[in-house]
Amino acid sequence: MDISHNGLAEHRVVGSVEPCSHCVARPSTVCAAIDPADLERLARATTPQMVPRGQTFISEGDPADHFFNITSGTVRLFKLLPDGRRQITGFARMGYFLGLAVRDAYTFSAVAIEPVHLCRFSRSGLRTMLDDFPAMERRLLETAANELATAQEQMLLLGRKTARERLASFLVAQSCIGQHGMRESRRVALPMTRGDIADYLGLTIETVSRTFTKLKADHLIDLSGPHEVTIRNLAGLEGIAGGLGDSKALLF
Repeated sequence: MDISHNGLAEHRVVGSVEPCSHCVARPSTVCAAIDPADLERLARATTPQMVPRGQTFISEGDPADHFFNITSGTVRLFKLLPDGRRQITGFARMGYFLGLAVRDAYTFSAVAIEPVHLCRFSRSGLRTMLDDFPAMERRLLETAANELATAQEQMLLLGRKTARERLASFLVAQSCIGQHGMRESRRVALPMTRGDIADYLGLTIETVSRTFTKLKADHLIDLSGPHEVTIRNLAGLEGIAGGLGDSKALLF
């Protein structure tokens, strides 16, 4: 294990398909486009790293020399105004590819909310991989299209939705992570703080807390703890998130 690039722990593997062959995140990342026979090539092109909780590994304005593929953990993405105000632009989890929509410098900062594992690609190394593996480039284009759709949703959320609709939208989105069409009650991990959620939704912490309490009173969710919510009525939350209001048909 070496220490480099902002002091992050690196685990270099040379001449082996490790750790790519045993990466549980690979099916949900851009690396899924690489055939098993070519995993050794992929392993040589990446540098696995572990980022401790609270550590920043991308700083806004720094040269965008690397791309990052999140394989576990949660990352806070944000921008700062000159007066110190913060706008959280998203939360990246397993399968998220960071740095795709930047050119010479990063336009955002990224910090680990919890211990994060990621794979780092150099800009030149990724370019070579894309030249040699067109399927990976197609997967990245799909990723870019999804990021654009997410950005458009965020503009709608911040510009038109009420506090209740914003929080419902956030919980619905978080509930979809790692799920495949499940409709029953489910627990949703929220490793971010209430302050993080407030900054992401453009609300105050007090408003976020009151809205959580109101959703609980309406039997839509249970508050299992500061970092976990149990969704009791996903259809009801989806209705609120979609601007359908609080129709009794959507509530218990």
